[in-house]
Amino acid sequence: MTSSADVLLADFLGYTLAGSRPASVDAAQGTCANGARWQWIDDGVLLIEPAHVDAGTRSVLLSAGIHGDETAPIELLSQHVADLAAGRAALACRLLVVLGNVDAMRAARRYLDDDLNRLFGGRHASAGCSREGQRAAALEAHAQRFFAAASKEPHVRWHLDLHTAIRASAFEQFALVPYTGEPPSRALFAWLADARIPCVLIHTEQGPTYSSLTADRCGATSCTLELGKVQPFGHNDLARFAAADAAVRRLVAGVAPDARAPMPRVFTVIGQITKRSDAFELHVAADVPNFTPFARGTVLANDGDYRYVVGHDEERIVFPNPTVKPGLRAGLLVVETSDETLAALA
Repeated sequence: MTSSADVLLADFLGYTLAGSRPASVDAAQGTCANGARWQWIDDGVLLIEPAHVDAGTRSVLLSAGIHGDETAPIELLSQHVADLAAGRAALACRLLVVLGNVDAMRAARRYLDDDLNRLFGGRHASAGCSREGQRAAALEAHAQRFFAAASKEPHVRWHLDLHTAIRASAFEQFALVPYTGEPPSRALFAWLADARIPCVLIHTEQGPTYSSLTADRCGATSCTLELGKVQPFGHNDLARFAAADAAVRRLVAGVAPDARAPMPRVFTVIGQITKRSDAFELHVAADVPNFTPFARGTVLANDGDYRYVVGHDEERIVFPNPTVKPGLRAGLLVVETSDETLAALA
């Protein structure tokens, strides 16, 4: 007979989408392959720990589905859980798996009330009755509790937040590194190279995202990964994510990254387009890819007396979106800084 725990671990995504919950405290925890201990923490939140944990054991948070329609990474994490539970994948770290906006996942929508990835760092407190506000508060608490029990050794705390993009991109896969006030991490860049991520975007201000929260408040080596295009559940070509998935599994298994892998190109944020009112106009084609370049003097947006004009010889736009709510970011502008960033890695 198949137990509820078997179903939970073998198909964590299906279990979560169905709204299933363990029937008791005892049913919410157990032991799986190789003595690994697991615990169901919350809807879409699962802790798995190896049989032996010491001060050098990594603590890795893997999250996906912060936007409910970004399905490929959710499917990959669910399969990773099944492989860990069955002993088909190695576990050498404390692992917290988070499926983020579960209600939006069930509705096949990006979000229901508010963009969840704009509500971290306490911003959920001003979100009123927003369902995403409540979820952001819960996910913050889970992350902080998880990392509070982690070693304080350098690069032992990790958070990879896995996404897919709404639009096409000059780089199909890229990473976004949150601002911490310190030079970017050489260990993180080595992992990104191992994952064959061709491009990294460096933030220059603290943001409202999940990876910014864990970097700032939990001391984690964190990044957001954009791994391709949005597709419905069951319609993803997961082979396109093979390199990143394999690198995630190597991190969880404690395997060192491939030192021969080429470092990614690096872009740094130098400006932001903000939608101030419903009169906002973004002078960018609806289907323009991320990282499309624009020349000095190009007017990219206006909103009343506000204009964004390209001030560098070349700036590239990332995440242009004129449909966001007033007050939110409608696009980022970046310039390439590969040489200086890679030379300064700490």
